[in-house]
Amino acid sequence: MTDLAPVARSRWLDVADTLWRKEKVWLLSATIIAALLVFIPALGVSTLGFVWNNLMNVAPFLALSVAIAAYAGASGADGLIAKAFTGSPLVMIALAAAVGGLSPFCSCGVIPLIAALLAMGVPLSAVMAFWLASPVMDPSMFFLTTGVLGVEFAVAKTMAAIGLGIFGGLTVHMIARSGGLSDPLREGVGNGGCGGASVRNEPNVVWKFWRESERTSKFWREALKTSLFLAKWLTLAFTLESLMLAWLPADLVARSLGGTGLAPIAIATLVGVPAYLNGYAALPLVGGLMGQGMAPGAGLAFLVAGGVSSLPAAIAVWALVKRQVFMLYLGIALVGSFASGLLFQLWSTL
Repeated sequence: MTDLAPVARSRWLDVADTLWRKEKVWLLSATIIAALLVFIPALGVSTLGFVWNNLMNVAPFLALSVAIAAYAGASGADGLIAKAFTGSPLVMIALAAAVGGLSPFCSCGVIPLIAALLAMGVPLSAVMAFWLASPVMDPSMFFLTTGVLGVEFAVAKTMAAIGLGIFGGLTVHMIARSGGLSDPLREGVGNGGCGGASVRNEPNVVWKFWRESERTSKFWREALKTSLFLAKWLTLAFTLESLMLAWLPADLVARSLGGTGLAPIAIATLVGVPAYLNGYAALPLVGGLMGQGMAPGAGLAFLVAGGVSSLPAAIAVWALVKRQVFMLYLGIALVGSFASGLLFQLWSTL
């Protein structure tokens, strides 16, 4: 009689291996939350609530961008949208940075839009410019910053957002021109390459795609695929963000950023990258520190670095692009945030 135990065990191992490779992000989030519920129930419940509330807040942006991306793919309009970004690279980078710096997208809300642009084959240089600028400033943030830190600081933060976007876009553009970043996207995201197939191929647009069953099927298939892709990474990002907010003492951040001179600007940049604080919640903290003598440049560096490289934004970059592009993103965030703080500090002393 054949022993079926080894065969069954082998099949289970194959299933587990396949599940881990394809759904490891979901499994990681579930494992973290389950462990919290078992060992620290109160924190587990609050984390679940935090994740759910943030997913609901970003859901309108998610639904809109997923629908636009799926419609563009099903109708063939993605080629037209991508071609809109194939003019002068410098103009496209400047335009993307300006739109990003003035658009009403937070670090979370920009994620699905960026995914849609990448899926449409928009050049990485323009996407990077928008990606870097958008989380730093938006209209409501501008007015709140004006009320808490003053109009000069709000204008400086807006200029920092646009400048960071242009700097990042130009950096990516120059690297691409020299032969680098020829295939920046992870497998399954977009069409690959800096321009993408949507730009290279002549689009065949059918605006009323629902009249063709094949295009309708493609719409729902792409919508589901994109929704699940974004949802799993956002869930992990919000889970980690909740833990960071719970375990990172605000007074530790305050002590690290206090003081004047060049060193606090560098420290603020480094602290701002991993230490995510909601942009609105960070304003009173920075305002209080500046009232205690912290240099304005350090405050700006912290807010810019924290916005552009917060956990949701950073994990989104990791999910969509390859490792070298992710490291480039963090490098641009560090250099650009430090430079913004330094320039603002010099301006404040004039």
